[in-house]
Amino acid sequence: MAFELPKLAYEYTALEPHIDARTMEIHHSKHHNAYVTNLNAALAGTEGENNSIEDICKNISKYAMAVRNNGGGHYNHSLFWSILAPNKGGMPSGKLMDAINTQLGGWEKFKEDFNKAGATRFGSGWAWLCVKADKTLCVCSTPNQDNPLMDIAECQGTPILACDVWEHAYYLHYQNRRPDYMNAFWNVINWDEVSRRYEAAM
Repeated sequence: MAFELPKLAYEYTALEPHIDARTMEIHHSKHHNAYVTNLNAALAGTEGENNSIEDICKNISKYAMAVRNNGGGHYNHSLFWSILAPNKGGMPSGKLMDAINTQLGGWEKFKEDFNKAGATRFGSGWAWLCVKADKTLCVCSTPNQDNPLMDIAECQGTPILACDVWEHAYYLHYQNRRPDYMNAFWNVINWDEVSRRYEAAM
């Protein structure tokens, strides 16, 4: 089964003013679409073309670099779109908020650490909130299109929140002001979806 570009659950304009429509359109229809096209080409005729994107990421050391880059791009962006939503933001509740308070030093400390993970990632990459193998939370970042599911990642776990800090995610609106983009990101997080992913990972 060939991978497909996922449809968004909202319009390209829906996340304004925090993420502008033009960036969303280019990011989804051009950048993510290219990862899907290139991933399918890289997997064509191999055993991997029948595997899920999660299984591919978990065993990425067995694959060519084209699969690592484009498979990561597909997985990462698919997760990213799913945890964004208009008129959201705020704070999580329930078990996820309890875990943030007990394991990550509270809400403000978590936000500070997550923003730092994204803002200090040299070049392109991602900031993550993950559930580790021991079921505790961690904040980390990965370069390029790597992610914590990958068996080569320095920080490993199940991602439940992702922020894309490649320039294509923010440059049209924020130029080189990555910290401003990351601050805006908190206004469009769908915490219901993040909490669902947290409980599934547990």
